[in-house]
Order: sequence, then C-alpha cells, then structure tokens
Amino acid sequence: MSGDPTDDEAVGVEPAERFAGEPDGFARLWTPHRLAYIQGEKKPADGEPGSCPFCRAPGLADDEGLIVHRGEHVFAVLNLFPYNPGHLMVCPYRHVSAYVDLYADELAEFTAFTRAAIHTLTAASNPSGFNVGMNQGAVAGAGIAAHLHQHVVPRWEGDANFLPVVGRTKAMPELLEDTRSRLAQAWTRG
Repeated sequence: MSGDPTDDEAVGVEPAERFAGEPDGFARLWTPHRLAYIQGEKKPADGEPGSCPFCRAPGLADDEGLIVHRGEHVFAVLNLFPYNPGHLMVCPYRHVSAYVDLYADELAEFTAFTRAAIHTLTAASNPSGFNVGMNQGAVAGAGIAAHLHQHVVPRWEGDANFLPVVGRTKAMPELLEDTRSRLAQAWTRG
C-alpha cells in the first residue's frame, strides 16, 4: 500500500479487510453527526428554558432554522436528523404536546400543511410513497414529546436497504441547507 487514501477512504468508507477477525464483506460508512444526537448532546431537556427546538426555530431565519414554509398557526421544518432526504415536520407555533389540544384554526392549518408537504415533496423529489404520522408522548416514541409535530417522510423503492436495517446508519445524499432551499422553492410553486 502506498499510504495514500483510496477514493472510498476519502469519503469516510473503510474497507472491511482492515477490521480484526473474518472480513464480512461490508464497507463501513461513518456518520459521526448522528452520534451527538444518539448520546443526547443535541437533544433538548424537557422543561429546560429555551430547550424546545420547535419553539426556537421560528425565531431564526428560515435557512438557519431549516424552515421550509410558514403559516399563520403552523410551520414546516426539516428534521435535523432525517430518516430520508426531505423528511419534513409540521409543527404548531404554540407549544402544545397533544393533537387533541390544537384549536380548530390550528388543526385546519396543520392538516393543510401536511397535505401541502406531500404535494411539495412529490413535485420536488418524486417519492414512491410516504410515512405520515406523529408519536405523542415519550412512551410512544416521541423524541420531543413536549411539542407536537407530525412527520412527513418521503419513501422510495429500496430505501430501506442493509445500511439502515443492519448498520443503523442512513446515507444522506444532500446537505440539509440545499434540501430546505429546494423544498421552499417547490412549496411556493405548488
């Protein structure tokens, strides 16, 4: 070996033969940005002042807060740790944890934004399908249980390959800032 990194090494992929034991045929793709979230470094502590990212994001510029579109009562924002490219969330501005606690005007716009998110993602990315839903309460899997948010996740045939299933890692082909810009433009056209 010359000591120069290969193309795979330059992008963070390590050949399996470098690991101890029997080579398993898998290359490793390192995504250290996920570790900060898994270990809780970027997770808000419930009840801590200023800890809610969904309350903080609307006070930032759209590109800084990853906001795709704003309404009167709700907004659409990219997930900072997306399951798939274009993973949007619809959030009310009001800090409320339960769907049943939305006021009628919030509920109407929440539903309209979810529909618009699906139209926008279809126009911008042509996914094969969607996962749409919300987890209410930590016991139901809500990462941020104190502030209601609905996930709109675009899906493509074959997007659940060995990488997320076995490697518990997702390769994202586009920077969040670029995704936000592309979807914000598509939202206003739709």
